[in-house]
Amino acid sequence: MAAARSHTFAQLARSIELAFARWDLAHLHMFTLADGTEIAHLADWDGDAPDNCLDDSLKLNQLTVGEQFAYVFDFGDDWTHLCTVDASRIDPLETVGITPPTPTAYFGWGDLPDQYGRRFDLDGRAELPTPPEPPLADLPPILSEWGTPRG
Repeated sequence: MAAARSHTFAQLARSIELAFARWDLAHLHMFTLADGTEIAHLADWDGDAPDNCLDDSLKLNQLTVGEQFAYVFDFGDDWTHLCTVDASRIDPLETVGITPPTPTAYFGWGDLPDQYGRRFDLDGRAELPTPPEPPLADLPPILSEWGTPRG
């Protein structure tokens, strides 16, 4: 993602969802910084946001080079992303072709998974085996379940 320090966490959240072609955006989301700071769109929580949670109108300028943080969208399906602030800066006109008004995906690879895990048109109408959970032991311990082996 190409993002400026002046962009907000709300804009970054929306851009991540667009980059992953998520269409059902009526789900809660939260960023968790390495120091445990939680950032979310507080209005969506109807007063039930975690204590000391900051609003996602906060600008990205508080992030530092090399900092890693987690982004979780849809706490039921748990679309979790490990994000890292890259050390190299880009010229958006040279790299993206425009100066984007919001964070913008400009590089990636792989398949875009369906938001609800469907693998084909009629998937979900019959019971199919659940794919194995990925290992978490090699992730930084930003979230409570990260950095520990499953089992």
